[in-house]
Amino acid sequence: MAEQKRTDLDWEDLRVFLALGRHGSLSAAARTLAINHATVARRIKALEASLGERLVERRPDGYVLTPAGTRTLAAASDMEAAAQTLGRAGTDDAPRGLVRINASPALSQGFLIARLARIPVEYPGLDIDLATDLRAVSLERHETDIAIRLGRPQDSYLIARQLATIGYGFYGTPAVCDEVEAGADPIFVGFDEVNADIPEAAWLSRHFPRARVSFRANNQVAQATAAKANAGLALLPHYIGRQENGLRPCRLEPLPPPREVWILTRRQDRKNSPVRTVADKLGEMFASERALFETFIEGGANADFRQL
Repeated sequence: MAEQKRTDLDWEDLRVFLALGRHGSLSAAARTLAINHATVARRIKALEASLGERLVERRPDGYVLTPAGTRTLAAASDMEAAAQTLGRAGTDDAPRGLVRINASPALSQGFLIARLARIPVEYPGLDIDLATDLRAVSLERHETDIAIRLGRPQDSYLIARQLATIGYGFYGTPAVCDEVEAGADPIFVGFDEVNADIPEAAWLSRHFPRARVSFRANNQVAQATAAKANAGLALLPHYIGRQENGLRPCRLEPLPPPREVWILTRRQDRKNSPVRTVADKLGEMFASERALFETFIEGGANADFRQL
């Protein structure tokens, strides 16, 4: 850069850069930090001057990190984690700090929230930030520390471990299921048009192309609620359908293939005590409730979990 390199680093410059690096736009960074766009731009320029390197490039769809920016983001994230740990310093070796997790809305609302909320109780030094975005946030950009994804990941720079296999079934009220099992044409609850490309939505459309969809929602927890109101059958992962009082599995075929659930972390976080602790707890949660997720063979593909 043309400007002379400064030798002092301002933590506020780094904090603003973290927000821009994670969110990719001036507006998102400004909203996150409750400051204005001009302040974000000024702080980034000051940090670049301090380091003597260009950290971001502006593109039509937002800002992208340069190689120097990627290195700086990783270092700044480590500094942020260290500052959080120091701020919670104690007399023992218990893990301390904020751990950010990203998972789908359905998996978050239908399984994770109630269980993850126990972690700060068990580990008073740990805080959990669960982002339930449909958009997959980036581990590489340090937008999250742990990602839970459906489907086997391809990213070689990440540590991936399978947590569970999700089976699916059609769920409805006893009255709706009785009608369908007696031969009535099924009426479905499904995804809205914005999420029509979600695998479950695409599968349902392909296998029941002429069926009526009476109610649409953007996640499966909402769909289960609509099914409980007799709106129709909902194609649900078992971990949601089996926990909903008022719904039972309906014998209707075919069924979509199961999907794998994977947990992803960065390789450089292998020795990060807070991240490792939360990742291990997630593994224990899924392992202890494996039967909640899987399709049982006994009694047919839609055997009722609550009666086994």
